[in-house]
Amino acid sequence: MTAATQRRTTDAELAILSLLAEQPMHGYQIEQVIEERGMREWVEMGFSSIYYLLNKLKKAGLLESKLKKSSGKGPARQIFSLTAAGRQAWQEAALDAIARPSRSFSNFQLGLSNIHGLDPGMVRDALQQYRESLAANRERIQAKLDAYGPGVPFEAAILFDLSLTQITCELGWVERFIKKLRIKD
Repeated sequence: MTAATQRRTTDAELAILSLLAEQPMHGYQIEQVIEERGMREWVEMGFSSIYYLLNKLKKAGLLESKLKKSSGKGPARQIFSLTAAGRQAWQEAALDAIARPSRSFSNFQLGLSNIHGLDPGMVRDALQQYRESLAANRERIQAKLDAYGPGVPFEAAILFDLSLTQITCELGWVERFIKKLRIKD
């Protein structure tokens, strides 16, 4: 493990490193790719944090940048690329994320742990709202995937597939639980 990766790379840092591993980009390009691929479905990162992270990673020696003059009227852009240490940090962080994914916790489980004191009809209504939200989310993600057409990059395709599979599975679980609550009534 390198000195750069002795600390755990955050998910947002890994997302930036991974995009720059594909090709050098400026900050706004990174934002466009994040939006296009629906990356905010699985990594928490605001638009303003992109530039903060770029500067942080550059200070850590993982990125370098060059100023590129605009071909039009726009301002010059700072184009970021990985250094050798950045490429190594990206590879190590990506493999670590695959081998040891961090657990994420949701207040959904916390809410479920409290159903013993709640009215089953109200719980069912709340679950039906959640089911509608999941279904809408699945449709939105499927539409993003469909918009790519046949040229969807492999990495994006597997992420869309994972998200759609997880949502479909959770929808099935929610529907079964709603049926159990109806029987309980």
